[in-house]
Amino acid sequence: MMKIYRTKDKLLTVTDDMSEGSWVCLTAPTESEVRRVAATLDIEPSDLFAATDPEESARISLEDGYTVIIVDIPYQVPGSGPGIYSTIPMGILLTQELVVTVCSVDTPVIGDFSSCRVKGFSTRKKMRFVYQLLYRAATMYQQELRLIDRRRQALEKNLSGDLRDSDLVELHGLESTLVYFATSLRANATVLDRLTRYKRLEQYPDDRELLDDVIVEIRQAIEMTSIYRDDIKGTRELFSSILDNRLNNAMKYLTSITLLMAVPTVVSGLYGMNVSSEGMPFASSQAGFAIVLGLTLVICGVTAWFLHKKHML
Repeated sequence: MMKIYRTKDKLLTVTDDMSEGSWVCLTAPTESEVRRVAATLDIEPSDLFAATDPEESARISLEDGYTVIIVDIPYQVPGSGPGIYSTIPMGILLTQELVVTVCSVDTPVIGDFSSCRVKGFSTRKKMRFVYQLLYRAATMYQQELRLIDRRRQALEKNLSGDLRDSDLVELHGLESTLVYFATSLRANATVLDRLTRYKRLEQYPDDRELLDDVIVEIRQAIEMTSIYRDDIKGTRELFSSILDNRLNNAMKYLTSITLLMAVPTVVSGLYGMNVSSEGMPFASSQAGFAIVLGLTLVICGVTAWFLHKKHML
């Protein structure tokens, strides 16, 4: 889908022509839309298609007449639970006349601008618009990171209850998400670092301050990712320790119960031996069965008391 926007009198309007000061927004574009934009703006189609390739890495390159900026943005995997994300590339192509954005999905990073939810946004201020897009992407990382940490805290609250396999799978998914975020954020930071050194891109003082804010937000997101990865690692180790402890307790109780069950088994086995009854205690007494049963219960009681004192029962 392709839409062309232009800011006029501080209002964002939809237009049909790619004139100066416009914003061309490509969301999961078709081949015909890509080739139309490429032919109109004298852009290589491969640079537009690159932003729709999920394997494309973050980068910045200066081409003949335009600049290509590709950054990674958070993307929730369809059908996954809350806090489970991956990253996908978003392309920003900056020409002398206008800005082109390309993404394979309808992302909130771009949707906030098309819905006029960003203050001070103008398609005519190209560099400021680019930095605002990058700033929105950086803040989106922080929002998702806080959601991931809340999910981790929710899983920790279930430690006192029954641990389910789904909890461990979800924790692994959160940890994988943080790995994707850490890799993408480092790549984005490299892009921003190179962006500050390019003399070709005209930057006004206010724009430079915004770029510095973007760099600060990216660094903060990288630090948050590192902290939350350590937290999840600690939670995973805590899960493992609790499961091991519960298994040890279960084996301890089973061993104690087995020991208690062995007492009557041994006694009944002795009295079931094929020997003369004259040599077996209480064998000749009419109350012999009750006496043997009572002694067995006493031995079991003493054994149970001893195991309880040793915290094994």
